[in-house]
Amino acid sequence: MKTIDGSQGEGGGQVLRTSLSLAMCLQIPIRLKNIRAGRKKPGLMRQHLTCVRAAKEICKAKVVGDELGSQEVEFYPNAIQAGDYHFAIGTAGSTCLLFQTVLPALLQANEPSTLILEGGTHNDMAPSFDFIQQSFLPRIKQIGYRLNIELCEYGFYPNGGGKWVVNILPMSSLNPLLLVKREKIQKRLAVATSARIPQHICERELRQVQKKCHWQESELEKRLVEACGPGNILSLRLTTDPSSEVFEVVGKVGISAERVANLAIREMQRYLSSSVVIGEKLADQLLLPLALGSGGSFTTLRPTLHTLTNIKVIQSLMECGIEVKRIKDDEYKIIVRNE
Repeated sequence: MKTIDGSQGEGGGQVLRTSLSLAMCLQIPIRLKNIRAGRKKPGLMRQHLTCVRAAKEICKAKVVGDELGSQEVEFYPNAIQAGDYHFAIGTAGSTCLLFQTVLPALLQANEPSTLILEGGTHNDMAPSFDFIQQSFLPRIKQIGYRLNIELCEYGFYPNGGGKWVVNILPMSSLNPLLLVKREKIQKRLAVATSARIPQHICERELRQVQKKCHWQESELEKRLVEACGPGNILSLRLTTDPSSEVFEVVGKVGISAERVANLAIREMQRYLSSSVVIGEKLADQLLLPLALGSGGSFTTLRPTLHTLTNIKVIQSLMECGIEVKRIKDDEYKIIVRNE
């Protein structure tokens, strides 16, 4: 059994999720201690508990400590089982983080699987469904992973109620992912999505993007959707074949539409002022697919503490060389060697 300290680095839920993914894929028992010690409310919240129980179901694991608030979990995996799974968080917790926890294991199964996920789909502090669809999936498909997703219902905090479906096919041959030179941006699109709030919120967000970035009307899209509760997210997308870099900010009570737009624009402009291929958020999410696949390398912005913590967890559980090289200023290269 390997012991993982959940207080290391940024001390959040990523340590738990990555550890669960690797325990399933590598078939190694793990003990997680000090879970989410870096958060105001440490221990397993509802979405983290759902991740543990989903992993438990997928590999028929023996688990000790899978209860709300638990700061220590022991996880003893068995063989990964393909199948049809339905996981509901029961709150607006992020289904996208749940998806990324169980995906690596189901990709290794010998038969197709289907996931139905219910909870939050467009959350703060987590990739949205749109980010997964537009940015994450195209990149891992380049590696050779095979899956498709479909959104059924939007889910915003605090009501949740979102739902989407994932169809996963077994892996065949995998390729290294080599992304060191940025291709020409072929398309720009600002998408303002909202449910059950005045539509002028979306309009003001898009006007701010047009004012600050000088984008054309054809590059602005207002999306009014149905959901269980109110919500809003602005997504700026820069497309190069076959993927998009996505910069998104969730609207909140007390933050103006213009402020939401400015935050997304600032993040996008930082990316555009560099020559890197992968944004800082996607960089973090590509580490596991590369480590479990055929490795690769990509250029990115200065790695976040979240990314550096993820690297440490991966290297503590598997023989994988991950090197972070500074190129210049805010630009870095991450090299993953699957040994």
